[in-house]
Amino acid sequence: MPLLTLDEFFDDNGDEESLAPNQWGYGRPPLAVLAARLAEIAGRPEVAWVRVQPHPETLDLARLAGEAVAICAPVDEARCAAWVEGLESSGVLAGLVDDYREVPPVPAGATVWSVLWD
Repeated sequence: MPLLTLDEFFDDNGDEESLAPNQWGYGRPPLAVLAARLAEIAGRPEVAWVRVQPHPETLDLARLAGEAVAICAPVDEARCAAWVEGLESSGVLAGLVDDYREVPPVPAGATVWSVLWD
């Protein structure tokens, strides 16, 4: 599956359980808040790109489901984690959580960080 842009994932998506379903109702903000915060992060000058990593079972589920969010930037783990503070994630991990196609280029010096909700 390809990585999805924020618009591809969040536009017209009202399914609160499509991303971090185990955290919905337990502190994870609504999708609209997640989308706005992630768009804010994507707009930072040092950020190369932000994408949603689809869950491997998306096709089987017959509905859109996100596994994690990828943030590509030349920052360390602590700085990336600070950007997503308050989103009730379980942290950030270097790299993508699965194999995806259509991954944008990673600029020299940048790291892809996966924001996880477990």
